[in-house]
Amino acid sequence: MPIRVFLADDHAVVRDGLRFLLEVEGDISVVGDASNGRQTVQQVMELHPDVVIMDIAMPDLNGIEATKQVSQNCPEVLVIILSVYATSEHIFRALQAGAQGYLLKESAGKEVVKAVRAVYSGRRYLSRKIEDTLIEDYVLQRQASSKSPLERLSAREREVLQLVVEGNSSAVIAEILNLSVKSVETYRSRLMQKLGINDLPGLVKFAIQHGLTPLETGPPAQK
Repeated sequence: MPIRVFLADDHAVVRDGLRFLLEVEGDISVVGDASNGRQTVQQVMELHPDVVIMDIAMPDLNGIEATKQVSQNCPEVLVIILSVYATSEHIFRALQAGAQGYLLKESAGKEVVKAVRAVYSGRRYLSRKIEDTLIEDYVLQRQASSKSPLERLSAREREVLQLVVEGNSSAVIAEILNLSVKSVETYRSRLMQKLGINDLPGLVKFAIQHGLTPLETGPPAQK
């Protein structure tokens, strides 16, 4: 049976390119795709692919949080993070979320097939430009030192944070997450207090620095 792959990226041209690269291989089949993290989690739970290729910077729910939800709900599904980010912070968070691979977009064309086959066979895969020793040292360092600021937040608070900085009103967020407006306001107030951030531009800057939302996101307008 072919390796069943699901593609998650907010750019259609990237999904189309990956689909072409994978489907020319006789042992790989693309079974679905999605343009945001929330759709990805829903469709993965329905389709149960073998491997998900997951972009980090996606709207509604970023790839790190989507990976966590996939790992919790479908632990048999393997996730390869696809990213332009090569920082230790992003790599550590991806592996901590449950990803079995981390692929840089700049080299994805050459490595995506190799990465899919590697994780499917039970091995971890990291792009060649990422030094294994750097990752191992960083993981050990993080375990022995203070945690990432994001770890102060609950999963729900991280979801609310991303939706807030993407410019959604509390009413819209409440509808997306099936919460009351009052609950959304409570989550928003609590996460700002935990992060020590007092305004929306500060939240946007924090979200971009920690890979929760795409770089092109600007300060949301008050609604």
